[in-house]
Amino acid sequence: MTPAEKNWAGNITFGARRLRTPGSEAELQETVAAGTRVRALGTRHSFSTVADTAGDLVSVAGLPRTVDIDREAGTVTVSAGLRFGEFADELHRNGFALHNLGSLPHISVAGACATGTHGSGVGNTSLAGAVRALDMVTADGTTARLTRGDADFPGAVVALGALGVVTRLTLDLVPAFDVRQWVYEDLPQARIGDRAGFDEVMSAAYSVSLFTDWRGGPVNQVWLKQRVGADGPTEAPAEWLGARLADGPRHPIQGMPAENCTRQQGVPGAWHERLPHFRLEFTPSNGDELQSEYFVARSDAAAAFAALDRLRDRIAPLLQISEIRTVARDDLWLSPASGTDAVAFHFTWVQDIAAVTPVLGAIEEALAPFGARPHWGKVFTTAPETLRTLYPQYAGFEKLMAGFDPAGKFRNDFLDRHFPQ
Repeated sequence: MTPAEKNWAGNITFGARRLRTPGSEAELQETVAAGTRVRALGTRHSFSTVADTAGDLVSVAGLPRTVDIDREAGTVTVSAGLRFGEFADELHRNGFALHNLGSLPHISVAGACATGTHGSGVGNTSLAGAVRALDMVTADGTTARLTRGDADFPGAVVALGALGVVTRLTLDLVPAFDVRQWVYEDLPQARIGDRAGFDEVMSAAYSVSLFTDWRGGPVNQVWLKQRVGADGPTEAPAEWLGARLADGPRHPIQGMPAENCTRQQGVPGAWHERLPHFRLEFTPSNGDELQSEYFVARSDAAAAFAALDRLRDRIAPLLQISEIRTVARDDLWLSPASGTDAVAFHFTWVQDIAAVTPVLGAIEEALAPFGARPHWGKVFTTAPETLRTLYPQYAGFEKLMAGFDPAGKFRNDFLDRHFPQ
């Protein structure tokens, strides 16, 4: 692996000696068994060092493609290295869908689930919430399968690559559905100024996203993704809760081309063509950026928004855009929505870590009264001792790591910092 190997955004230069891309599970088993330090690498969309290592990076993108639909069980088993956009259409053609998707269809299934990545919707769990079973290669090169109901399963889904190299995941399916997407502009902040108002806005569609630049005044954009025939009309009113219907397609970041985004203006389309914000065939989001995200209980959303708004003079100069989404609770130990219906405050920063870092500290201090959990794959400065208080099963996960990987083969600096032996 060359020193120039970086993550998607370019803010992380991987320190690995080699990048391995085995073409079979047997080759992967041999690679893992022979290694001393090994980390699985997805599509490189993490902004933290969660995937880095001084040893060998192992990509599962070269493993044989698997998309095995079990109609009777209502599941699909997929290769861990597949990107969501690479098999969603196949599900749809067979009459099925995933319950939700992230804003990018470009991310791998295993990487997204391992870090707690999510979409939006008051009734929608993170992408990891759909996992019914997973297969992985463990430290000694043998394989293990964990299924929902196993004692260790809740700790093994959002596991940060600490237990092994995941090769396949079995995901719950729902019947295929279509979605209409509308964008509204300039939502008055007063509409989300209390719990009832916030819930009204975020419950207005199957998936709702707010975009703000934290410069005061109204929320820049509201993206409403409504299931056809389930929770939305065929036409949208010109005004909604004081916001104005956009007169054309929009990108969340002003000045960026809207053709990179999924179809808007109420044109119906398959779930996988509307739930993501960005289209698979275009460069996602901006690219030259940093990202952070913090989760608090949805009941605290309005108060957390107000706390962040008091920091707008520090946030806005370094910000490209901020997105606010909801995530339904799950029981996965390290999921940022574990045990609570959550709201996620996401920040897309300019790529200047020296300037952004002190602002992250201020945000974390402002959100501390709400027990804010950071996204594992994005940049944050929350201390390990604080994280330990935010996850009831933190110690349980450490025991799980020790059981699956007693010699620390899958550990790296990120895990050593946050889960010290």
